[in-house]
This record gives sequence, C-alpha cells and structure tokens, in this order.
Amino acid sequence: MKRLVLSLAALLAAATPALAAEKPLPAAAWRNADAENTLVIDTNQGRIIVELVPEAAPDSVARVKQLARTHFYDGLTFFRVIDDFMDQTGDPRNNGQGGSVLPNVKGEFTFKLAPNSSLTVVDHPQGQDAGFIGALPVLAQPAAMAALMVDGRVTAYPTFCQGVIGMARAEDPDTANSQFFLMRQPRSSLDQHYAAFGRVIVGEDVVRLIKTGEPVPDPQDRMTRVQVLADIPEGVRPTVKVVDAKSAYFKALVARTRAEEGEGFSLCDIDVAGQAK
Repeated sequence: MKRLVLSLAALLAAATPALAAEKPLPAAAWRNADAENTLVIDTNQGRIIVELVPEAAPDSVARVKQLARTHFYDGLTFFRVIDDFMDQTGDPRNNGQGGSVLPNVKGEFTFKLAPNSSLTVVDHPQGQDAGFIGALPVLAQPAAMAALMVDGRVTAYPTFCQGVIGMARAEDPDTANSQFFLMRQPRSSLDQHYAAFGRVIVGEDVVRLIKTGEPVPDPQDRMTRVQVLADIPEGVRPTVKVVDAKSAYFKALVARTRAEEGEGFSLCDIDVAGQAK
C-alpha cells in the first residue's frame, strides 16, 4: 500500500496585521503565475491552485502534468486525510494501492542549485540558506560553497511546510507514480524523504475542508477536474498572480514575521499566496 512514512489575505491578517491592512497590495508585490507550471484542482469543496516548481523535482512535475492532461485525476477521491498532516489522493483505486500504467518515478528528494538559481534567500538557519523558489520553501547549502563544488552547484531540498505538494510512494524510494498529497500542517520529517514539487497558492482553506480519515470512511470529497492552467481556454482561464518573493512587500513581510516569531522563526511562518480572478 502506498503510504507516507511518516490565500494569503486571511493568513496574513492573522500573522501580520499591520501589513495586512495595506490592501490592495501594490502591483509591484505580484508576479504572474507561469501557466504551464500551474495546476488547477477543482474539488467538490472548492478550487485549489498549485504552483509547480520543476527546478526542484522535474520528473514529478512532468508526471502530474502528463496525467492531468489525460484526465487521469478527474473524479478521484481524497482517500487518506489526517487533520494535522495531509490530504492524499491520485489513486484510481481510491484506496492507496493503485497507480497509473506509466513507470514509476525515481525519488527526487534533493536537487542541485545553480549559482544563478531563482532562490530568494530570507534566512540562514544553522548555516544553511533558507528561502523560496517561487512559492516553494527551500533549504540549501550556503551559496558560498558553490565555489568548492566540482559542478559549481550546492545541494538543496524543499521543506514540507503547509500547502506543499509531494509525491506519495511505497517503502522503496523510487516508487512514486500518480499519488500525491497536500500538506495541511508543516512536517519537516518528510524533508529529503519525499519529492516536494510545488505549493498551494490559492485554496489552502479548501485543503483543510476535506473530510479526514485514515482511511476516509466512504470518501466523498474528490477532485472533480484537474487541469494545467495553460490548457484552460482563454475565455474561462483565471488570471493567477502570486506574491513575488523578490518584492519589497515580501521582504517587509518576512522582516515583520521574523520579529514576531523571534528565535522560533522558520520558512513555514511565511505563506507565499496568490489570487485568481
């Protein structure tokens, strides 16, 4: 059985009231989502939009997009949902034992970070660089170490904060196939053991509305339709924007949150949220 071994206005208002009052956000605070790497998951509870990050896990991103484009995910249930953990789905058997007819995907638990990477560093916990690639929280070896590496690249890995999407697998690390999970709460114990390949930017509240159960008894919550944003016809395609981690607004958000959290500050205290219109 495939098991796990183990939107910003509301969240921002709770964590950073002074910055939240600055609404609407300035235009410079936003960037346009990459339609080719944005996944739109419509569920019976509402819409979830995920920003995919191929830099972190290219094969996982490619697999989920491939399956979405064949309508593989449409109608599949959330069959295993743990309240303070995650929502698991993507199994045609709806019980955690199935997958697609495609070959398994090898584990993508770490990746190499080029010196010109899009990582925006916001902190340096325990000698690491901590920041964001798009909306995805990432920890990496210090950039200064790149000069010591044969390929000029340091090792990095996503950290499983709330909203992060990861590939489910069996005990064998190379058994990811079609199943994935959406984090309801942070769980750093998954770091470097599961492939994280994106993060929810719209609909984190929907993730938490899914009925819980391990397994869910008679699961009714399901993905009604899963699409790559670029494939949605222009007339009905939502315009999706994401808070830009390189913007002055985001830097101010990080500074205030760090001040409020003190020594306990971590990347998971920051939600890089989006909007869809």
